[in-house]
Amino acid sequence: MATVRVEVEQGLLEGIIGNGVKVWKGIPYARKPIGALRFHPPVPMKKSAGIYHADAFGPVSIQNREIAERLGTPTKNMSEDCLYLNVWAPEKTEKKLPVMVWIHGGAFRSGSGSTPLYDGTKLAASGEVIVVTLNYRLGVFGFLHLAGISKEYTANLGLLDQIAALKWVQENIAVFGGDPNQMTIFGESAGSMSVAALLTMPAAKGLFQKAILQSGASQTIPHKKATEIAEAVLLELGIKENELGKLNSFTADEIVQASEKVTLQYAASGAMPFQPTVDERTLPFQPIDAIAYGAAKGIPIIIGTNHDEGHFFYNEQTPLTPEKVIAASLVKRVGEENANQLASYYPKTMDGQAQYMTDFVFWRPSLQLAAAQSTYAPVWMYRFDWHIQGHPMAGKAMHALEIPFVFNNLSYFEKINVQVNNEIKSLADTMQKAWITFAKTGQPNIQHVDWHAYSVYKRSTLIVNSTITLVPDPNSEKRKLIIEDHHQERK
Repeated sequence: MATVRVEVEQGLLEGIIGNGVKVWKGIPYARKPIGALRFHPPVPMKKSAGIYHADAFGPVSIQNREIAERLGTPTKNMSEDCLYLNVWAPEKTEKKLPVMVWIHGGAFRSGSGSTPLYDGTKLAASGEVIVVTLNYRLGVFGFLHLAGISKEYTANLGLLDQIAALKWVQENIAVFGGDPNQMTIFGESAGSMSVAALLTMPAAKGLFQKAILQSGASQTIPHKKATEIAEAVLLELGIKENELGKLNSFTADEIVQASEKVTLQYAASGAMPFQPTVDERTLPFQPIDAIAYGAAKGIPIIIGTNHDEGHFFYNEQTPLTPEKVIAASLVKRVGEENANQLASYYPKTMDGQAQYMTDFVFWRPSLQLAAAQSTYAPVWMYRFDWHIQGHPMAGKAMHALEIPFVFNNLSYFEKINVQVNNEIKSLADTMQKAWITFAKTGQPNIQHVDWHAYSVYKRSTLIVNSTITLVPDPNSEKRKLIIEDHHQERK
């Protein structure tokens, strides 16, 4: 196989050429976060002599193997040494191209940039963009809130890893054919929640110019709760709060096992115990509040959700949340009057609870973020509705179903026994083109549809299905109960 070399700040990288692209895999963007660097911010790489063979993906962040395999994440090589990224470029690059940096999802506890679904070949082979995917520390290694216990530690390490990767890309992408001043970050689920945080983090300012948020918006865990979880992990390990240095005496597996026990304690509430935390040094404000006050001024975004997000997380065997718990949650979120009117939307069934999750974990935060940002930059909102009626896995427009269309990686459908027909191919081409056009111009383009920017007055939303249409304020009656109009959305 033909090879290709580029020189970056650390030294020479040798990648491979094939399928219309040049690809460099497993590029280290920070020093190994092990030993004395465990539970500390990423440190830049040092320059090295010789050639680094970037022809194989690097190790993925340590995570629950069973969950990883279910989600298609490679599990053969998992390690604390996981800070690697991958670059795809068109085989023939004649100009500085826009760069699209993908941040993977997985509830901040699973996933990787080398998951086959995120392969950047088709996007890069279009000849119009450079594609980057990356790993970051997950779970206990990326989001254990030791900063709540000792000032010697730093919060939100997983997000700081993402920032370190973005800095590496900005400093080096020109040699791959990319334009460091035309950077778009995009992600799904926890990756999209990461994008929301990056829009507001001081250390990320200036590292990208555009953002795409797929099925995720402002999401954090309260400082007090995050500290309690960190204390619980320490208790499982038998470490006192004044003995944090002992963390380095445990193996990675021992630390993961302790975190899994703590995760089980919090699983009943549906909470993610390891996720971003508001912290004065790294993430000073709730992302939605910071965005409402202009923290992401001038950054255009695409943001959207899937029609049936929650069905990814529910099946016939999933225990239902008690009705009184749902009712109390509704009152807390929207007030008693609106909660009473909303109750009929969420019957005590699997479908009802999946819909509740769709609306309040994904749709409502996205509406809030879209409204807040629309004051400071153009925002385009979509809703992905495509599905195959009656299919066991694609029978609903569930969480993550849009990803193979965005990346045009349609082999995914063959794996779930769906024949890739012209409708699927056409929709993939349309979504890929819209995302690429946005990365190039800051405005998405859909053939035959004038996709208007979002505002709280009209709420234009692109409905992505076999036929693509633009709808003002879809499901407006329910939306008005879930989120108030205009200025109240920023509260």
